[in-house]
Amino acid sequence: MLEVKTLDKPDERRDFPRGHLEAVHLTGLDFAVGTFEPGWRWSECVGPIAGTESCQIHHNGYVAQGRMHLKMDDGGEAEIGPGDVFVCPPGHDAWVVGDEQAVIYDFAGQMAQEYAKAPSD
Repeated sequence: MLEVKTLDKPDERRDFPRGHLEAVHLTGLDFAVGTFEPGWRWSECVGPIAGTESCQIHHNGYVAQGRMHLKMDDGGEAEIGPGDVFVCPPGHDAWVVGDEQAVIYDFAGQMAQEYAKAPSD
């Protein structure tokens, strides 16, 4: 079955401190766009919603705008910026670097399904 949706009319939007997520749901693919404002940090802005000490979502992403720093629970770190494609497994913190908003496309599906939702949602 052919499906086409537009991010101009997302299926859902989730707001959280200093950011939001817009998602479209298709058969076999949930696609999300995360917008993160300067000062956003997962452990401060989303962690209290998720109820975990680090992000437990797997991300397959593309950075459209801005910069973000990723720090894995095992100590590994990376900074990602415009044009970067990345895979980030569960068990990390992340934060916006600098004064520019970060816009990240996430193709994993798990982000669109579970990100910034309380465990009982």
